[in-house]
Amino acid sequence: MHIFPLLTFAMKVIDVTHGRSTYSIELTCSTLFEAALGIAAVTNPEIHPSLEKPLAYWNELHAALPPHMQRQLSYVQQHNTWKTLLQLLHQQDFADLPAFLSYIAALDPENLRYKALPFLGSSQQANRAKAAGGDGLAAETMIDSCREHKFFPAYIRFICQVDAEELREHLLAVMAGWYQTQIAPHREEIAAMLARDISHKRSMLARLSAEQFIEWATGGIEYPAEPDVTRVLLIPHYIYRPWNVQAAAEGTTIFYYPLADDSLAEDIDVYRPPLSLVQRHKALSDEHRLRLLKLLYEREHTLQELTDKLALSKSTVHHHLSMLRSAQLVTGDGTKYRCKLSSLELMHSDLQHYLQRRSGTGGI
Repeated sequence: MHIFPLLTFAMKVIDVTHGRSTYSIELTCSTLFEAALGIAAVTNPEIHPSLEKPLAYWNELHAALPPHMQRQLSYVQQHNTWKTLLQLLHQQDFADLPAFLSYIAALDPENLRYKALPFLGSSQQANRAKAAGGDGLAAETMIDSCREHKFFPAYIRFICQVDAEELREHLLAVMAGWYQTQIAPHREEIAAMLARDISHKRSMLARLSAEQFIEWATGGIEYPAEPDVTRVLLIPHYIYRPWNVQAAAEGTTIFYYPLADDSLAEDIDVYRPPLSLVQRHKALSDEHRLRLLKLLYEREHTLQELTDKLALSKSTVHHHLSMLRSAQLVTGDGTKYRCKLSSLELMHSDLQHYLQRRSGTGGI
């Protein structure tokens, strides 16, 4: 497994319930995470049309797998056990696939269930432990606490009821099979891409606040401070591009984020600007959009207010707003629009990072 050293950047936040505290940003990468996310991606056909790889890729990949792997992936699709793999991967830094498989093999049944169950907040930790030990009432309490989640209720019930040895054998088989067929043949290339992305991110870490850094690294996610979160862990992936996948652990928010285009090849074209940088400068190359931005910088406006102030048709204003929103310079709920100040602040850092990028380093 390729592990890049953790990087930490502390940020002061205001916590209205516990006073002033800090949280840290950490980055790491691993071909094991890439494998688990690949299993998640291939077993989620609903999102295949939105993934970077074409639909035919996923269909052909699945069809080419041996029958025993197809059966294991069907099990994943039915029970979302890719989540179990990710939960277990966060228990420690695993040197390689054999180390991870040995860890799974050595877990006692109750501990396996506990580590497989999702973190639902500090208030549910006692129920998590009881549910792992076979307490049905505690399991139902956990389910009630996340009733609106897309798959957690069914997942929790499955983890609490499945035979632990059946689950263990499945996890070992699907992880080993996927890694050996999809990761191992390209392991060095994948590990190098992930490591390059961590290196790229490191070159920006000291230039941005923690919240700005998260938004920049994830391509637009605004993550405000939360009272119980002491760190944010960022993990790049290739297979799930362009999606971000968010998860939680005790005291930690996790973002599996899509690695940047610059990380795909070792010898990048340093004169090729990032797409986000181009989009934002294009969005500001029009007088009407600059006027719109200034109005929204001053305060939020409705579409009608903007139409009246600019003396333009609603369709024209909506078109300009769409371009500004696409460039993540403006946000809104369809009723009121406002300037996204964090993106404006990032533009200078993005431009400076691009201008100072040197050939052969991927960084500065």
